[in-house]
Amino acid sequence: MGSIMGAQILVQCGSPSLRVKPSSFSGKRICGRAFCSMNASGSISIVPDLLHYLNQSWTQFHATAEAKRELLSAGFHMLDEKQEWDLKPGGRYFFSRNMSCLVAFAVGEMYNVGDAFHVIAAHTDSPCLKLKPKTASCKSNYSMVNVQTYGAGLWHTWFDRDLSLAGRVILRTSHDSFLHQLVKIDRPILRIPTLAIHLDRTVNQDGFKPNLETHLLPVLSMKPAVTSLESKDKNSALSSKPPHHPLLMQILSDELNCDVDDIVNIELNVCDTQPSCLGGGNNEFIFSGRLDNLASSYCALRALIDSCESPADLASEHAIRMVALFDNEEVGSGSIQGAGAPTMFQAMRRIVGDLANNYVGEGTFERTIRQSFLVSADMAHGVHPNFMDKHEELHRPELQKGLVIKHNANQRYATSGITSFLFKEVGKIHNLPTQDFAVRNDMGCGSTIGPILSSGVGIRTVDCGIAQLSMHSIREICGKEDIDIAYKHFKAFYESFSSVDKMLTVDN
Repeated sequence: MGSIMGAQILVQCGSPSLRVKPSSFSGKRICGRAFCSMNASGSISIVPDLLHYLNQSWTQFHATAEAKRELLSAGFHMLDEKQEWDLKPGGRYFFSRNMSCLVAFAVGEMYNVGDAFHVIAAHTDSPCLKLKPKTASCKSNYSMVNVQTYGAGLWHTWFDRDLSLAGRVILRTSHDSFLHQLVKIDRPILRIPTLAIHLDRTVNQDGFKPNLETHLLPVLSMKPAVTSLESKDKNSALSSKPPHHPLLMQILSDELNCDVDDIVNIELNVCDTQPSCLGGGNNEFIFSGRLDNLASSYCALRALIDSCESPADLASEHAIRMVALFDNEEVGSGSIQGAGAPTMFQAMRRIVGDLANNYVGEGTFERTIRQSFLVSADMAHGVHPNFMDKHEELHRPELQKGLVIKHNANQRYATSGITSFLFKEVGKIHNLPTQDFAVRNDMGCGSTIGPILSSGVGIRTVDCGIAQLSMHSIREICGKEDIDIAYKHFKAFYESFSSVDKMLTVDN
């Protein structure tokens, strides 16, 4: 496959084409989608669009909202889980749950009741700091913000970064009416400073080991001076102390263009303000937060959208193509919007019933599941050049070498010999490389949503991912070329799996 390193970026805005150097590109859009980047082989690259998606998606809520915007722009119809559906072959649909989980699907024109679902599943959340219900804290004349850790983050990487807040709020619009709204403070307002080395002389020898309760509080501002009148009323005011600093609430109200009193609840993440961008000597890397797992989410989303861009794309398709983006994977998926909930399978059963005009014959859904296939897409551990011994020598995934198929004999991944063969065959037909990963026997193994979903209903599943470095750091790294390989592999899965699946019979 042709390299896309050092490629130029073509900008088209209804005027003569303009070529710009990719080193100046940080994922900003011009006229709809981002710059259309061409790789060396002449094919379209989705990397600029991914950078835009990452820069818009500071939180799982924003990632879902951005996915919703892309689907609507592509002509998908939004469904309401609380209302009846009216689905048709050839139709393209989606729904969201909690504005942090999303399921989208396209029905083949040749669909018959009992035909398969071809699904790619990923997750929208990443390790981060979240605000506690009561955030107002003061220490040594500083206004601090109380936070709690979410997921297994590399928390030392959050120190000395330019941080801000994003998430959602509930606004009062009238006496008995409320509005759900997303918010993103697009400037640095927080920082977690490290301790000077003069006060911690052994940090380089013993390691930096911050206490996550007492050392991880971000600084918001200097505490305002207390007047004598306020001092007298201090004791009586303790019981009615507001949960958040007035300054913080004022910043939010300014951003939302509302009164402070209109904000009745907040659910906010602490976020790094540094934009996602290209990096490396040849611009071959992507430097960004939240690559795990928004890179997989976006590749899957774009693959679905582009695989059914025109009516002809679904004309001969019997299957239903689906993408499912879940929240809360980083903390075990046990939530109404996580993969542990029956969201996807309830949707599948509902889709089958609706397309059957509410008549479902004996074992229809069970037969559907037996024919279906799930790709669990989550980022993979690329081999670190400074810590090569952390990988078994025959299973060292490299950046820029294609999707990584994850194997684990103890079922931490859902991949089997059958599912890995079928998924690799899709790549082989389209000349797309793959790699294999298995953890060392003397090390623990992570897991994904793959085993949760596959065991929940018995769907064939393969676990795969894009190789990356610095996983769960505030700033991660992956290969630019791997993004396009993953996108092409996922798109090929939607377009080719029906024919590939017929090549192998197991239980007959």
